[in-house]
Amino acid sequence: MTQAKSQPRTKPSDERRADLMDAALKLFLEKGVAPTTIEQITAGASVAKGTFYLHFGSKDDVLAALRERFVQGLLEGIETAVSRRPAQDWPGKLEAWAHASIECHFDALALHDIVFHEFAPHSREEHSDNVLVAHLAALLDAGGAAGAWSVADSRFTAVFLFHGFHGIVDEALVLEKRVNRARLGKKLADHFFRAVGLRRVA
Repeated sequence: MTQAKSQPRTKPSDERRADLMDAALKLFLEKGVAPTTIEQITAGASVAKGTFYLHFGSKDDVLAALRERFVQGLLEGIETAVSRRPAQDWPGKLEAWAHASIECHFDALALHDIVFHEFAPHSREEHSDNVLVAHLAALLDAGGAAGAWSVADSRFTAVFLFHGFHGIVDEALVLEKRVNRARLGKKLADHFFRAVGLRRVA
């Protein structure tokens, strides 16, 4: 008679951390951040309260980790979309960046609203240290080096386009009962093209 293999008594640390983040997000969405207690988070993750403090010092630390998760997910979605375009299709890559930023943003809108509306960066430096802006600036630099367009200041242009993207998303959410992602992505891509001196070919 063979004995069943014993299961590990504890999860790896990164899994425990993810469980705490998942439980916190569920509660934040249901109750709001302020009313949610650390005890409720640990109960939701089925861990002792002390385990929470092995990973986080406060709810703000959880929100910061969730914000990092949102940004990383958005970046990965954009990178995937851009990578699917042919290597020298720089207009296609720029268009993919615009469309993917819309799609991925709306796919994780509830998470975005929790981590950015309930929790603010601690400094302007932290707010400007944005991997998405850096990724877009690198794309503009690469396209410029390949002769696809000419941009005098890729960082400035990336910041302008990125924050413009946020503005149009917020406006669409306020003014439209049901946001048409494809139309919004196309309009955003058109402005990306204009910013680098390209004309869309119908």
